[in-house]
Amino acid sequence: MGGFLLNKDLIVFSDLDGTLLNHSDYSYKDALPALNYIKDKKIPLIITTSKTRAEVEELLNELSLNEPFIVENGGGIFFPEKYRNFNLEGEKKDGYVVIKLGVDYSYIRSIFQRLKKRFPVKGFGDMSVSEISKLTDLPAEKAVLAKKREFSEPFIIEDKSLLPELESEVSKYSLKITKGGRFYHLIGKSQDKGKAVLKTAHIFFENSWRGAKTVGIGDSENDFPMLKVVDIPVLIKKETGEYADIHLPNLIKSTYPGSKGWNEVFFSIIKRYNLIA
Repeated sequence: MGGFLLNKDLIVFSDLDGTLLNHSDYSYKDALPALNYIKDKKIPLIITTSKTRAEVEELLNELSLNEPFIVENGGGIFFPEKYRNFNLEGEKKDGYVVIKLGVDYSYIRSIFQRLKKRFPVKGFGDMSVSEISKLTDLPAEKAVLAKKREFSEPFIIEDKSLLPELESEVSKYSLKITKGGRFYHLIGKSQDKGKAVLKTAHIFFENSWRGAKTVGIGDSENDFPMLKVVDIPVLIKKETGEYADIHLPNLIKSTYPGSKGWNEVFFSIIKRYNLIA
């Protein structure tokens, strides 16, 4: 392939917790060489996470990036208005063109309230900022951002043996459960990271990026829908030394966890596919 063709050879989709951000301290510092390369080459880095829009916005501001992002396990895709002069269709909101794939948080919470009567579950909507802070190891100001849900409810369950029954129950309301690094997430039945990635990639392809390779980087079971639809799937090792139970024929695995592993696999992909500008 030999060098970037107008920097349109690569689109990177990445999970955050346990992937670009370390599981224990949420640091991305070991990935700074790769992040600086991405910024220098103007490679689209599309955060694809279970986190909220407020959390992602804070991180993108910190990284000085102005890229589309996917939040709450594929619930919504946010393209900055006038992004790369793309032709974008969707609801305009807060400086974004928003493509909604999930269901409203108010509906999810209404169903969750019913579930609480039958199952030992507790969601972010039931927790104080200090409780979320304690469970996530996030400082209080970041836990506030984590509570600003739009499309999903992270929750804990006391008795995991009840999960199959809970999954059956939520399906009656066109909802489903997916497992992240720390929590289970109650989300719309028709949403997942994979569908959001395909939709986002299609928008790029329709705006003269056809032929670009898509990379997906994740560490948890809820990243599987993303990893199975990209050209180059990457699984980041967990801090425990294990990998999520994800198996794909062309899966690349990092030898390091978190941001160090992210940096490692990014540059190995650049070299493997001869994408050095």
